[in-house]
Amino acid sequence: MIELGVNVDHVATVRQARRTYEPDPVWAAVEAHLGGADGITVHLREDRRHIQDEDVRRLRELTHIKLNLEMAATEEMVGIASRVKPEMAMLVPEGRHEITTEGGLDIVAQEKKLKDAVQRLISAGIVVSVFIDADLRQVEAARRIGASVCEVHTGPYAHAFHSRGRDAESPAVVSELRKIETAGEAIRSLGMRFNAGHALNYFNVEPVARLPGVRELHIGHAIVSRALFVGMREAVREMKSLMRQAAGR
Repeated sequence: MIELGVNVDHVATVRQARRTYEPDPVWAAVEAHLGGADGITVHLREDRRHIQDEDVRRLRELTHIKLNLEMAATEEMVGIASRVKPEMAMLVPEGRHEITTEGGLDIVAQEKKLKDAVQRLISAGIVVSVFIDADLRQVEAARRIGASVCEVHTGPYAHAFHSRGRDAESPAVVSELRKIETAGEAIRSLGMRFNAGHALNYFNVEPVARLPGVRELHIGHAIVSRALFVGMREAVREMKSLMRQAAGR
C-alpha cells in the first residue's frame, strides 16, 4: 500500500526566519503522524538553513514513525546519520545557492565516493535511498553503489503540469509521467524500492500515486502550505486520502 512521508523542513524555515523556538518541527511531525503520515522527512543541510542538529536528535527520540534523513554524502553528514540512526538516509545533491533541491544526484559521475558513503551507512544499520532523475543510467548506478531505495525526482513532471494547463492528459505531462514510470519499472526490476517526490501537490499527485509499484511519496511544501489554513493533521489527511484513492484505482 502506498505510503506518505511528510517533509517538515519548512516549519523550521518559518522558525529560523525569526531565530526563535516556534513553530517547532517536532510538534509538526507529531501532528503529521496524527493526520496519517507514515514517515517524517527532514533535510539537514550543510548550511543549517532550516532544520538544525537538535531537531534531528529530538525527532529521533520523540516520533514514533519512520524518520528519513535527507543529506549530502559528506563526511560530516554520514557521521551524524551513523550516530542518530534514522530508519532511512537519502543522499541528495546540495548547493549553497539553491532554494530547494534542483535535480537528482549524479551517481554516475561520483560512483566511488557515493559507494563508500552508502557502505558506511549500511554498516550503521540504515536503509539507504538516493534521489535521482528519471534516468536509467542513474538507476543502474544506484544499484551498483548498493542503494536499497531510489526516489525519483518528480520536479520536471510537476513543472510540466503547472505550466501546461494543469492537465494530466497534456502531451508534456504524459511524457514526463512516462519517464517516471519507466524509471520505476527499472528500479523494481533491479530489486530496489521505488519512491518518488519533489514539487508534488494536491493537484498533481494522483497520476504519480497511480504508477505501478510506487511505494512512498515524500511531500513537504504543499502540505505545510495547506496546513497554514487547515492545520497539519487535516492537510496530511487530505493528501493521504488523494494518494490512497488514486493508488486504488
